[in-house]
Amino acid sequence: MRWAEGFIAVDWGTTNRRAYLIDGSGSRVDEFEDAKGVLSVAAGGFPAAVAEIRARLGDKPLLLAGMIGSNRGWMEAPYVPCPAGLDDLAGKLVWAGVREAIVPGVSFLGQGRADVMRGEEVQLLGAVAAGIVARDALVCHPGTHNKWALLRGGVIHIFGTVMTGELFSLLKEHSILAELLQRPVEVNDAFKRGVRRALERDMLPADLFEARAEVLLGQMERDDAPSYVSGLLVGTDVRIGLTWPLAARIPVMGRKELTQLYAAAIGEAGREAIELDGEGCFLAGINEIAKRI
Repeated sequence: MRWAEGFIAVDWGTTNRRAYLIDGSGSRVDEFEDAKGVLSVAAGGFPAAVAEIRARLGDKPLLLAGMIGSNRGWMEAPYVPCPAGLDDLAGKLVWAGVREAIVPGVSFLGQGRADVMRGEEVQLLGAVAAGIVARDALVCHPGTHNKWALLRGGVIHIFGTVMTGELFSLLKEHSILAELLQRPVEVNDAFKRGVRRALERDMLPADLFEARAEVLLGQMERDDAPSYVSGLLVGTDVRIGLTWPLAARIPVMGRKELTQLYAAAIGEAGREAIELDGEGCFLAGINEIAKRI
């Protein structure tokens, strides 16, 4: 096994997976993404799913992160407790095979609460290693379950999760608001109005129903409802995040369609945000872990 000659990095989530062929210099030379997340793999099916990745990208060692290491994945990789850095992750890799290593997630337990993450830790610490994020920073990581992570001395010191993305999906699919939420969300006046509403008062359940009433009574255009409701949810999320210690600028890390929402909401709160590409941060972090094997 020669990691220095290249490897395959996989960010394997619940509903999709992204795989990258990394050469000996640490550069990405090939990749693919599909919808074969861990929940789509049948019991005992992970060796075949891994073989499929190699068939597409080459016969290289694999370094896997994300939900692949959960109790729903291939093999459980126990959480590393905060404070956690790259050395801690590399020291607790779980080997699913001779050439397949799984990166552990990170956990927090204290202050009367508990929290966990899988996958985001590679991006957060990768951004620090690449010099994109300061060693002491508050970082917002939007996703299905948004993370607010406090970095101290280049390690994840403490973090909290807000289920904003999942809540929007539930409202869109199963709530009385569902028929109003089918159009795409945009960073427009309706979104910003929802953000301001959420920042001004802590009454999200009431504000959500009022969104429907505004449409019924002609106070809001139906097409604006998705953006307004998203603004309520993201604004509430940012309201929670602003209770954490703040720096001059808040890095917002992830996919563009999500980082732009959070950056706009943070701006409505009077703070400055900088958007970072989560994929680039992941590759920086996974390369650093590979160097430590």
